[in-house]
Amino acid sequence: MKKRNIRKTAAALTALALCAGVLTGCGGAASSTASSVAASSAASSEASGADADALAAQNVADLIDAIYVQQRTDDTDAQCEAAKAAWDALTDAQKELVEGENADPDYFGRDTGDASKDDARNADEIGENELLVVSFGTSFNDSRAADIKGIEDALQAAYPDWSVRRAFTAQIIINHVQARDGEKIDNMQQALDRAVANGVKNLIVQPTHLMHGAEYDEMNEMLDQYRDKFESVAVAEPLLGEVGADASVINADKEAVAKAVTAAAVKEAGYESAASAAADKTAFVFMGHGTSHTAKVSYSQMQTTMQTLGYDNVFIGTVEGEPEETSCEAVIEAVKAAGYTKVILRPLMVVAGDHANNDMAGEDADSWLSQFTAAGCFEDVDCQISGLGRIADVQQLYIAHTKAAMDLLNG
Repeated sequence: MKKRNIRKTAAALTALALCAGVLTGCGGAASSTASSVAASSAASSEASGADADALAAQNVADLIDAIYVQQRTDDTDAQCEAAKAAWDALTDAQKELVEGENADPDYFGRDTGDASKDDARNADEIGENELLVVSFGTSFNDSRAADIKGIEDALQAAYPDWSVRRAFTAQIIINHVQARDGEKIDNMQQALDRAVANGVKNLIVQPTHLMHGAEYDEMNEMLDQYRDKFESVAVAEPLLGEVGADASVINADKEAVAKAVTAAAVKEAGYESAASAAADKTAFVFMGHGTSHTAKVSYSQMQTTMQTLGYDNVFIGTVEGEPEETSCEAVIEAVKAAGYTKVILRPLMVVAGDHANNDMAGEDADSWLSQFTAAGCFEDVDCQISGLGRIADVQQLYIAHTKAAMDLLNG
């Protein structure tokens, strides 16, 4: 609990005691004095109750902050269990008071769907051939099942002779899902240790990452520590394939993703084509994450791809605003300058998780939905909360990337 809150509570109790003393010393009737003392006692109890509520809520906030970390330790499982038990013991009113460095009531309280629809894919008995699907991860249950599990299921169906297993690179997300839902997902080290313990000989790693960015690099750094423990290892391409030198360089992967996400957005919006949407003054804005990594040129290349395909009413943006032309402010100006009066926002992300639900479609003033609305130059702004991973054509692209990696092993 914050010290200033403790001081406020103590001050309130002191004031109540002084008030009672003043009333008694004024020479009022005994009944008035008794009534005043009773009222003071009741108020004091109420203040004490508020203090207890705040302490209970702060305890949960501290427990959440303790597992909101990127490093797994020997204590992580117990910490996750303790945080959830403490949360469950709170009253509804106390839950609303939970606030910490990273903690808030939504950590346990937000409904993100049914976790039982997911599959952690952390079983043993893997066999000699493993296809490890590596994702950043998400704590949004429905999105995890539709997007990440959707890709994993498609890969397992395409390659039944390989055992598909999962690893997340975000320990913060792994801890969140474990604490809230009891679902244990392997991190990279756990998944690779499991593969070694199971006697896996041939390992293919298929990242669901969008590009050759920082997360992709970190994944390979971890994998380098285990390469000599397998007879053969191959890493498949991320979704957008090779980066390329500048914004003018595009490839077949980017074209395939551009066509797939645009077709999905157009269909969900009720249009026959991107052209018919443009005729109705409707623009589609696909919001990616953004990065300071050299791979950020991939977003500029995706914009070039859209233009090359004739999707003049499609714009690429990023949460981080890197590259600069992908910032929310820049995209708003571009859409406005092009003369579109209706906007549909959709994530250019494999998973429709926190960024899609909060940064894009959230109620806060800095969300893209709020900023586009506040711009005052669009008559309608809507959101489609749907990740790339659930699109069949995108799943087929991952299947093709995995096939190329298998060919490398067999070659």
